[in-house]
Amino acid sequence: MAATRKKEPKPRKPSRRQAEQAVRTLLLWAGEDTRREGLRDTPKRVAQAYEDWFGGYKVNPYEFLERTFEEVEGYDEMILLRDIPFESHCEHHMAPIIGKAHVGYLPRRKVVGISKLARVVEAYARRFQVQEKMTAQIANCIHEVLNPKGVAVVIEASHQCMTTRGIHKSDVSMVTSQMIGGFRKDARTRAEFMRLIDAQR
Repeated sequence: MAATRKKEPKPRKPSRRQAEQAVRTLLLWAGEDTRREGLRDTPKRVAQAYEDWFGGYKVNPYEFLERTFEEVEGYDEMILLRDIPFESHCEHHMAPIIGKAHVGYLPRRKVVGISKLARVVEAYARRFQVQEKMTAQIANCIHEVLNPKGVAVVIEASHQCMTTRGIHKSDVSMVTSQMIGGFRKDARTRAEFMRLIDAQR
């Protein structure tokens, strides 16, 4: 009988005071004087910024797609929400990832409000991320909740961990895609999706 792997308990969340102290520690390590006027409130501001930047941990993206509409007169063609801007952070260097997402699906008797697609993107973006994982998370969420005939997600983004440090290559963008169902099986549907993304550029 195979041994089951014991699930590790989730680490206890530090207090706000501990988080602010961690920021002070990093400032001191960088060579700063945390007592000077310009930095006195920085730990508090950084903690507040983190609450905004990483608000995605407080929401369940699946819940955004639970309310659907079935009175669509049998519409079953592609639905595409293009150029959804997002801001995320690289989980390797905690540096910003700035980009846009294109999300499409082939409905099966029901559709979802388009703002909900943007909310799904936002929920996953506001977490520490790897772009490939984020692309798959968005596509899988839509596929599992809506059960459409197909889902397509393409993300284009600039990674500050590459442009402001390390190799220092600016004007470079990374493109990832995840195709499910009809978009993976049917080359014509996939081509139409890509053509619509590039329309009017």
